[in-house]
Amino acid sequence: MSSAIVLSLAAILVILLLSAFFTAAETAMTAASRARLQRLEKSGSRRAARVNALLARRDRLSGAMVLGSNLANVLLSALATATLIGLFGQVGVAYATAGMAILVAVFAEVLPKTYASAYAERVALALALPARPLVALLGPPAAAIRSGVRGFLRFCGVDPDRRAALVSAGEEILGTIELHAEEGGMVKDQRDMLGSILELGDVEVSEVMRHRRNVEMINADHPPARILDQVLASSHSRFPVHRGRRENVIGMVHVKDLLRAVRSQGGTEGLKIESILSPPWFVPETTTLKDQLDAFLRRRLQFALVVDEYGALMGCVTLEDILEEIVGDIMDEHDVVMPGVRPQADGSYVVDGAVTIRDLNRQFGWRLPDEEATTVAGLVIHEARVIPEPGQKFAFHGLRFEVLRRQRNQITALRVSTAPSEPAETAA
Repeated sequence: MSSAIVLSLAAILVILLLSAFFTAAETAMTAASRARLQRLEKSGSRRAARVNALLARRDRLSGAMVLGSNLANVLLSALATATLIGLFGQVGVAYATAGMAILVAVFAEVLPKTYASAYAERVALALALPARPLVALLGPPAAAIRSGVRGFLRFCGVDPDRRAALVSAGEEILGTIELHAEEGGMVKDQRDMLGSILELGDVEVSEVMRHRRNVEMINADHPPARILDQVLASSHSRFPVHRGRRENVIGMVHVKDLLRAVRSQGGTEGLKIESILSPPWFVPETTTLKDQLDAFLRRRLQFALVVDEYGALMGCVTLEDILEEIVGDIMDEHDVVMPGVRPQADGSYVVDGAVTIRDLNRQFGWRLPDEEATTVAGLVIHEARVIPEPGQKFAFHGLRFEVLRRQRNQITALRVSTAPSEPAETAA
C-alpha cells in the first residue's frame, strides 16, 4: 500500500473524528441544563463559564457547528471517493458512497449524538475549549449564510422574524415539573408544592378564603363576660368584631389584647370592647395569593377580610390559608382525605358542599374546572344549571355526584364517586 493511500486513509479518519466533534458539541451544548451550568459557573468552574459564553450566542454556535459538520462530511465524501477510485477504478464510487454513508451515519451522527445526549453536561464542559476557536472561525460565514437564507425567505413572502408566543419562565418550570412527575422523578407532594408556589399569581383569595358563614365573629353588643367565654372556647386568636349585622365589621380583636384588658381591670366588669379593637383590613376578592402574601409580609398582619366589588363581606383569608395552599394540610400518614371529606366503604366520598375544588383536585388528582365555581357545591349547580334536589345524581368530568343534603338553596353534602355504576343525569 503506497504512502499516499495511507495518508488519505489517515485524513479520512481525522475528518471523521472532526465531524463527530461538531455533532457532539452541538448536541451536548443544546441539551445541557442551563440551570446546572449557571450553578457550576457561580461555584467557580471556568469550563462552565466557557459553555455559558458560547450559549449566550446560541444562533452563532449552532450555525458554526452545523456548517463545520457539513463541510467535514462533504470533504470526507470527496476524499474517500478519490481514494477508492484510485484503488478500484470507477467502481470505487459505489464503494465510497456505501462505505461513507455507513461511517458517517454511525460514527459522525448516531454515536456522538447518543453519547452527547446521555452525558450532555460532561461533554459540553469537555468540548467548550476546542469549540471556541472553531466558532470564532466558522461563525461569520455561518452568519452570512443565515442572512442570505433570511433574505430568500422574505423574497418568497415568508417572515423569518415571526416567532410563536414565548412561553413564560413559570410555564416552562411548571412543564418541567409535570414532566418529571410523569416520569417518576418526583413524588406527588413535591409536585404539588412546587406547582402551588408558581401558581400563586394565578389564584385569587376568593378561591381559598373562608366563607362568611364559617367565619367566627364577635358581637360587640354582647356582655364582656360572654365575649370572653366565646374567645376561650375558640381555637382562633383573631376575631372580627361586628355590631348589629355581621356585615357591619367595626374592628379586629386579638386574644392577647383582650386578656391584657381583662387582667388590667381585674375582670370583665366595665370592659369596653371598642377600646381594644384594631382597624379591620379589607381586601378585594380578586387579589391574587402572591399579592396577598406580599401584603401580609409588608404589613406584618395575618388576617384580612375579603369583600366583593360592591364592598359586601365575602369571608376572610389568613396567612395560614396561603401557606396551606403551598404545603397542603397536615394529616395522618394513613389518611387520604381532608377536612370535609369522608371516605365510604364502597370507594366513594361524602363531601361537604363548602369544600373547594382546588383542594379536591390537589388531594385526589381530579381535573374538575374551577373557573366558574370555587366550591364543589357551586360546581354542581353550575353544571346542572339548576339547584338540585336531594337524591338527584349527575355525571360530569369523569365523576358521579349525588346530592345528599340541601339547606334552602345551598347544597351542604354530596356523594362523589369516581366510577359511576348507576344511571345519572349528564349535565350540559
